[in-house]
Amino acid sequence: MPLPLSHISPPALPIATGLVLALGAFSMQPASAEPRTYEIDPEHFSIGFLTEHVGYADTLGMFLEGQGEFVYDEQTRELHSGRVEIATDSVFTNHEERDNHLRSDDFLDARRYSTIVFEVTDFEARSDSEGTLEGELTLLGETRPLTLDVTLNKADVYPFGHGQHTLGLSARTTIARSDWGMTYGVDNGMVGDEVELILELEAIRQ
Repeated sequence: MPLPLSHISPPALPIATGLVLALGAFSMQPASAEPRTYEIDPEHFSIGFLTEHVGYADTLGMFLEGQGEFVYDEQTRELHSGRVEIATDSVFTNHEERDNHLRSDDFLDARRYSTIVFEVTDFEARSDSEGTLEGELTLLGETRPLTLDVTLNKADVYPFGHGQHTLGLSARTTIARSDWGMTYGVDNGMVGDEVELILELEAIRQ
């Protein structure tokens, strides 16, 4: 079930995680002359992460439940606000025992911190299709700054389904999970400290 944006729980995670995201966007062909609200489509919101496993290969995982929205002016490329919430216990790596371990207090501590939150603080456009998103990521009860590189893939009326003006966005960043107090497996090299966060989303203008 999607999380209501009014639900604010102390968060957690190596992701996201996703980010994720409330994320800013930009338009190659400005379509709005005033700030508008964009809601992330939960059916097109992919929140992924990559981290090293004992030096052999990276483990690819996802968070299956997340939502968010942001207020943005496509003409001025000014982002007014944004917020993304991710359900901690929705972590998925296609291995049940590993997923349960990730939900434990060694990693996400999902019982205490049910939600991962990213709150937008600033956005700087580098071009019509690329920019830098600044915000604060709250994991394991710790809130720290986070910077993401964001790319606008497409801004247009959706060709089917809801038929609304939609932004297609990609965002990337890398965090050190130990900065948020998640240190399991770091000292002995079992699990990498660096976690690459991968966010792909479609945001519908309201």
